[in-house]
Amino acid sequence: MRHLIALVFLFLAPMAAACPDAPDHSAALNDLLQRIQRAPNEYQARRISNEMWALWADAPDEAAQAVLDRGMGKRRSFDLIGALEDFDRLIAYCPDYAEGYNQRAFVRFLQQDYDSALIDLDHALKLSPTHVAALAGKALTLIGLGRDEEGQAVLRLALSLNPWLPERNLLQAPKGEEL
Repeated sequence: MRHLIALVFLFLAPMAAACPDAPDHSAALNDLLQRIQRAPNEYQARRISNEMWALWADAPDEAAQAVLDRGMGKRRSFDLIGALEDFDRLIAYCPDYAEGYNQRAFVRFLQQDYDSALIDLDHALKLSPTHVAALAGKALTLIGLGRDEEGQAVLRLALSLNPWLPERNLLQAPKGEEL
């Protein structure tokens, strides 16, 4: 019921109240990044990664959380247009919340709108520079744009933060070197 009330509020009066600041999870995220770098195996790394996702997806308030959750549900069911609308609304309400941009970038990536995805990823990373998923998404987006060298550089940065990323399989040796 609370989610329904929050959704009604967000849809009827998105600018009636300002979005509060996103929760500051920087200390917890830094701790998780250190733990994932020491993870002994992929299973442990996935558990730590899930903890990171829980923090990234912790929206600033109930209304924003309801829209984020709804957009992510639509994206998972491949209602990409509906998801995009929800993430647009979330960003309009909470322009300083990195995950809104990251999720919209993911939808745009799925739509193969790589240029727009890259803009959103850059914005997400400006707000949250160690957002490993956004870094991995940026690497994939750059590769999708045919900018392989840039994509590889960003992928290396992402892997320096989380060596267990699934995208590690896309890493190529620098020219003239072996991995």
